[in-house]
Amino acid sequence: MQTNLSESARQLARSDEAESILRSCVHCGFCNATCPTYQITGDELDGPRGRIYLIKQLLEGEAAGKDTQEHLDRCLSCRNCETTCPSGVEYHSLLDIARPEAERQAPPRPAGNQLTRWGLRFIMTRPSLFHFLFRLGQFTRALLPAQLKSKVPAYIPPARPYPKHFHQRQVILLDGCVQPTLSPNTNAATARVLDRLNITGCSADGVGCCGAVDYHLNAQTEGLARAKRNIDSWIDELDAGAESIIPTASGCGAFIKEYAHLLKDDPDYAAKARRVSEHTMDLSELLSREQLDSIKLPQRQRIVFQCPCTLQHGQKLAGTTEELLTRIGFDLNPVQDSHLCCGSAGTYSITQPELATQLRDNKLDNLERDRPIIIATANIGCQVHLNSAERTPVRHWIELIDDALTRKEPTR
Repeated sequence: MQTNLSESARQLARSDEAESILRSCVHCGFCNATCPTYQITGDELDGPRGRIYLIKQLLEGEAAGKDTQEHLDRCLSCRNCETTCPSGVEYHSLLDIARPEAERQAPPRPAGNQLTRWGLRFIMTRPSLFHFLFRLGQFTRALLPAQLKSKVPAYIPPARPYPKHFHQRQVILLDGCVQPTLSPNTNAATARVLDRLNITGCSADGVGCCGAVDYHLNAQTEGLARAKRNIDSWIDELDAGAESIIPTASGCGAFIKEYAHLLKDDPDYAAKARRVSEHTMDLSELLSREQLDSIKLPQRQRIVFQCPCTLQHGQKLAGTTEELLTRIGFDLNPVQDSHLCCGSAGTYSITQPELATQLRDNKLDNLERDRPIIIATANIGCQVHLNSAERTPVRHWIELIDDALTRKEPTR
């Protein structure tokens, strides 16, 4: 696609990258065929091809209005279009470049919208504050509006004990922002399964939010500052002998693997960010490389697996977890349209509730075709969003392995 960036756009830090991405798009439209929002609205501007045109206009000097901002906001950043694109257009990077510029040019957001976005950034990235407010929400659950009530389960199973053994092999687990409150047993189950493989799962001091929440809500400077703090902590652990960094939420994993790209021009952090990204692995990647005899199930179990977008499109690991689960002893139900997003997409289920709810219900209809008793996933956002429908229970797949190995039925 021919493009001529405006003089102001050429002053952006990533202007050359934006121009290269725009020129790589041949406008074939294959992306629209797999774009979740385009499937629902049928609006060209709610598909990648239309959004790329809006971004092109923005970067060529046409002022961004409220409509441009709205269509960019509606993008899930699921990256399904990148998996589909025959030209290899790095759409998510182009979107990351364009969104802050659209924010700068468009009229101010309504006060309520601004407050919601600020609140998400302020609360979600502070685990202690989030935990307190969530417990308060549980206590007052009967009084909450329906939309908020659906995101506050009355009961969450507590974490079972962590293993007490210490092994020579160590990996770093990331607690995450909301997972310790919303699914506290996930990392505990991970540590117990790793213990069976003679691997210790430990935490690194000083590590907080991966930065994705800030970054994807147009507070990119703040998001990268969080990334740098994490990098400093993880480098110390890697120097001390840790093998790898293992986020148990695929959304965090996808963003941490992007550190190397996002900080490639930072003289102080480029090399360190590259090292951290290279040593970050999804849990399924780690386990797939291990001898699995000690964690094979005593009897085969049937489940359905919802592969998050951040795993299949972001980390390009479609099929990895499914193959691992099959090796360990699960039989997986087929899932129609498994490539489509469930509507969670970080904070999307809160900022775009109508689209997110429709995507969630469509996803559950496909996951529940064979009437599974439980749905497995690999991302806390998907887990919470799908569970908000109060249909088939959804849990992290590592917990199902841990349940089976301790001869306990999955908690429903």
